[in-house]
Amino acid sequence: MDETRSTSHRQAPSKAGQLPAAKGRPFQPLENIDARLMSLLEMAADSIVLMDAQSRILLYNKASEALFGYSAEEVIGKSVNLLMPPKYANHHDAYVDTYLETGKHSIIGIGREVQGKHKDGTVFPFDLSVGVAQTEEGQQFIGVMRDLRGRKKAEERLQNLQTELNQMTRINAMDEMGATVAHELNQPLTAIILYLQAIERKLSSGLKNPETKPLNLADIEKLIDLSQRAIQEAQRTASLLQRIRSIIEKEEPERILSDIVAVVRRAKQLAEVGFAASDIDIHLESEPGLPQLFIDPVQIEQVFLNLFRNAFQAMRAQDTKSIQIIFSRRSSEGGEKDRASKVRVSFKDCGPGIMDDQRASLFRAFSSDRRNGMGLGLAIARSIVQNHGGSMELAPYDPKAPGACFEITLPAISVKDGMAVPGSETNPALKHDEEGQDG
Repeated sequence: MDETRSTSHRQAPSKAGQLPAAKGRPFQPLENIDARLMSLLEMAADSIVLMDAQSRILLYNKASEALFGYSAEEVIGKSVNLLMPPKYANHHDAYVDTYLETGKHSIIGIGREVQGKHKDGTVFPFDLSVGVAQTEEGQQFIGVMRDLRGRKKAEERLQNLQTELNQMTRINAMDEMGATVAHELNQPLTAIILYLQAIERKLSSGLKNPETKPLNLADIEKLIDLSQRAIQEAQRTASLLQRIRSIIEKEEPERILSDIVAVVRRAKQLAEVGFAASDIDIHLESEPGLPQLFIDPVQIEQVFLNLFRNAFQAMRAQDTKSIQIIFSRRSSEGGEKDRASKVRVSFKDCGPGIMDDQRASLFRAFSSDRRNGMGLGLAIARSIVQNHGGSMELAPYDPKAPGACFEITLPAISVKDGMAVPGSETNPALKHDEEGQDG
């Protein structure tokens, strides 16, 4: 073989009768390819495919064979649509024609994630970069493809580990609240027992003493009142247990339209019970007309439960103990509050504050100096907020108003001016946090 030429089967015309050829002018296989260039293409780790203006495959390297499962003999001269699932193949030729006619393009020179179809029918993700060259035979397109299945699996594994870590942190918080929660549960259960005992005594007295007068209207009303009180205490107990269960239960994150004020209020109620914080004044102040947020309420509740716990611990030695939580809306850069706005939550306690030497590592995992803490709370809280498209920062220290102030910003959803809520028409999982409409 001539050293400067190659007639490798990877760019040779295919055999007749295997797959339907692409329509258009007669296919012209590549010729006179430099052997050194061909060697580089064959050694490349990424899939490289060259096609003509009719979307017919001219060159198909070894990495492409491994990625798509077809040999070069099976695809040379065939339409590149063979390597795509229908939803891409149905539009590909139109995209190419538009580019050839107008010069307008959407992906040439810009990498993006798309899907490919293996010979066995499996659809998989890959990163695609496309370039174009003017040759004597006309314009030709070269695609460089990198398999993303390994990265996707790693991302899924990382997400699962993040979920496990979040659950561990929530369970750790519940563990700290265990004794106090047990005490709080004992109170309504004791009340229920007392109410039921009173009802039992009243009803059984007539059976034990035949001379006892039958129950009159006043007696019946008293029994109804005792029954209602017992029901209220039972509901109180059930509500507390449900909140604890939702915090520690291992479930897939589910984002729904939620009232952020109601979510924080539920975290406040659970924190007051769990951390015995009856002596702390907690004030919530909300700007009217706040938009709803598309969030996972359990995860966001976890964020604020962590802030409450840290604030309670920081204020233990303070004479005055208070927390101020302010909800406000931040306008977009364009200044329109109804479009692309964000909701900011300022969470400020009146503790000693956070020193400058602690701020750099505040959100770093395992940096806590607490004896019973792992230093994961704020790190996980910030990651949860960031995963929701928001931010969580510590405001600068203000000597005139000591204490720690955390600023949490989350993207808002607006349905004003005819704006559609993302996913409301196409995503059946989009729900409303009905419990959260009390704020």
